[in-house]
Amino acid sequence: MAVTLDDKLVVAISSRALFDFEEENRVFDPLDPRAYMELQQARLEVPAKPGVAFQLVKKLLAFNTAHARNVEVVILSRNDPVSALRIFRSAKEAGLPLERGVFTQGRDPFRYLRPLGAHLFLSANEQDVSEALALGFPAARVLTESVAAGVDYPHELRIAFDGDAVLFSDEAERVYQAEGLEAFQTHEISKAELPLSGGPFKPLLAALHQLQQQAGASGMRLRIALVTARSAPAHERAINTLMKWNLAVDEAMFLGGLEKGPFLREFEPDFFFDDQTGHVTSAALHVPSGHVRAGIANPPLVVDETTARRKPKA
Repeated sequence: MAVTLDDKLVVAISSRALFDFEEENRVFDPLDPRAYMELQQARLEVPAKPGVAFQLVKKLLAFNTAHARNVEVVILSRNDPVSALRIFRSAKEAGLPLERGVFTQGRDPFRYLRPLGAHLFLSANEQDVSEALALGFPAARVLTESVAAGVDYPHELRIAFDGDAVLFSDEAERVYQAEGLEAFQTHEISKAELPLSGGPFKPLLAALHQLQQQAGASGMRLRIALVTARSAPAHERAINTLMKWNLAVDEAMFLGGLEKGPFLREFEPDFFFDDQTGHVTSAALHVPSGHVRAGIANPPLVVDETTARRKPKA
C-alpha cells in the first residue's frame, strides 16, 4: 500500500524558520555557495539553536502517538543536501522526530507544496511565501527577529490569527481602505448575517479543528485565538462567519485598532499570523510572528533581478 499524507495535518517549513541559521546565512552567496556549504559542513556536530517556529513545530509533533500520526512536518528548504545533514542531526538532538525533507540547493521550493498537500508553509523567504500564497497554500514569512515563545505550556499549543485577509477574505478591508471606518462599519452591519469568503488561512483553521478532535490520546490541547482590529458592531459578521463554517475559536479579541502586541503577550501564543506589517512587527516584539502577504494591504512583491539572484537561504 502506498504511503500517503492525506489524513494528516502537513506543515512544510524552511530550515531558517525552524532553526537559527542567521549567522550562517550572512555568508551565503547564491552565485558561489561554497562558503555557506563549507560552514555548515564544519558545524555538522554543532546542533543548531531553535528558530522562531521551533516551539510551534515541537508542539505540533507532540500530537502524534505511537498509534496515530496526526501531524507531519517536512523540511522544505533552498539548502543543499550537505546542509541537510546538519538540519536532520539538529532535529534529532532537539528531540524532533522529523523524517522527510526536500532540499533544492537554491531552486524554488514552493513547487513541492502540492505533492505534499501542505496545510501550512513557513519560510523566511518573502518571495517563496508570496508564490505559495498565489498557489492557494496558507503561507507566512517568519520574522526571524521575533522573540522566542514565552512561558512554555508543554501540553497546550496556542495559535493566534488575524481575521480579515488571513482567516477571512479582504472584502471588508477593501471597503475600509477605500472609504474609511464609517463605511466599513455600515458595510459590515448590513452584511452581518452574510458569511465572509474564506481567506488564505481558512484551510489551516479547518485542519487545526480536525486536529482538536483527534488530540485525545496525545494529551495535547489546542487553543486558538482570533485577534482582530474589528470592534462592535463589526464583530458580529466575524463570529457569524465562523459559525456558518462550523469552525470555532477559543478566544476572540476585538481590539478596535488597539496595538495587538500587549494582548498577544498575555495570550502567549506559540505563533501569530497577520497580514499587516505594522501589526506583525509590533507582535514580533512579544511573540513568534509571521507575515501573511495577502490582501489589499500588501501590494504585489516587486523582485529586483539582481536581488533575486542573491536570495537568502530559507
